[in-house]
Amino acid sequence: MFLKKSKMSQQGGLIKIIIIFIIVVLILSILNIDVRGIVESEQVQTNFSYIWNVVKMVWSDYLSDPVTYFWNNIFIALLWTSFVDNMERIKAGEPTTLMQNAPMVDFAQ
Repeated sequence: MFLKKSKMSQQGGLIKIIIIFIIVVLILSILNIDVRGIVESEQVQTNFSYIWNVVKMVWSDYLSDPVTYFWNNIFIALLWTSFVDNMERIKAGEPTTLMQNAPMVDFAQ
């Protein structure tokens, strides 16, 4: 029951977001709030510029090295290469590395 409900809510998620967005725009229109004017105002542009500069600083000073290391040395080297290798084996009709290296039990005794 829970899985079915969860699956149904995932399928309707995008539609719900679109409907909520339309409702928010309608409410802002009824309240005579000019969204374009707010977004284009100098104060908002200054704030966005400040936030963007902080995000760039955090990326370059703190996140760039660990994320790049993870991407190149863990994701690509270990996971992606193994995945592609095993897909090629499956395509060729050969057993995967997991099947080749799995321990075997002899039940014929």
